[in-house]
Amino acid sequence: MQLPASPEEFNISVPLLSSCFKSKTATYKFYWLLSIIEAVEENKEVVDKRELFARMIANAWYTVNYFKVSFGQHDKLHEAIQQLHVDENLSVSAKKEVIVHQLLHSTKKSTQAILKHFDNNVPFKFLSPWLGTFGKPEMYRLSQANYNYPPYALYPDWIAVQPDWVAYFKRNAGMLKDFCYWNLALFLQARNPNVPDIPNKLMRPQNRGSLSLHKRDFWDLVIHELGHVNCIYTKNELHKGTYAVEHFVPFQFVAHDLMWNLIPADPSFNSIKGAKLPHLDTYFSDFFDIQQEAVKIVQRTKPSSKFLQEYLTVFPDLHLNKDKYREC
Repeated sequence: MQLPASPEEFNISVPLLSSCFKSKTATYKFYWLLSIIEAVEENKEVVDKRELFARMIANAWYTVNYFKVSFGQHDKLHEAIQQLHVDENLSVSAKKEVIVHQLLHSTKKSTQAILKHFDNNVPFKFLSPWLGTFGKPEMYRLSQANYNYPPYALYPDWIAVQPDWVAYFKRNAGMLKDFCYWNLALFLQARNPNVPDIPNKLMRPQNRGSLSLHKRDFWDLVIHELGHVNCIYTKNELHKGTYAVEHFVPFQFVAHDLMWNLIPADPSFNSIKGAKLPHLDTYFSDFFDIQQEAVKIVQRTKPSSKFLQEYLTVFPDLHLNKDKYREC
């Protein structure tokens, strides 16, 4: 994925911006640029560095704390998020604006030290494609002189985004964010080869909603036809209104609410299971059987059901295959 081109009248170099991401050993470059773009979208051209560091942490918060995606053994952003989760007692699912506000107003020395730590390298090293690899004082001087038209000028406590870059960031904010997330996904997938669906684990869902509300119709139809179904975990009979809809493989691992991974379950067991992976040797056969039966029933009684479409990405002909299912 390429960066959007710049109008000729802008004194900026898109190739230099792109080159920032050619050599990557940590995630900070992605989250630093994302944070700058967010601030510019809010019409901020002079931005406190602490705010940008707090935004970096907030943007990566859910990925690290909820989905447990590894950023690499020596990634300082990953370490900072894990430490702040403990020190600030923030919820795993806290919203970005809540995280940013709390970090900026925290009086804890440990939190202030973590935010300050990123100033040692992040702001000036990001500008190396424009300014070279000088020491910190010279990088600050060159950026303030607008040498080679870098995206921003560096000051002790803030950055000042250059006017042409402000216009470019505003005009292309959506595409620039997509570029960051696309490359971030590739970077993290290489470090988490066994973690599925990395792209959907980079942002906190706006609203996950209630599974019992928007997925119950599917299983109510199945239970109506069969009279009842048995919970695959407790073997108790489940009737309309007496079950919970739950992820077989927890949402934390799959990052979606598609029907092919959802089943009715005994509410008491559902609350105990939480985000734990089920024991496949124990439960998979029963899981497959109830899914297979459900698809046949809905195909026969309500073939236009939108929920059947959620199986098509895995089973294009809606013929469930046990071996293929297990590989999902």
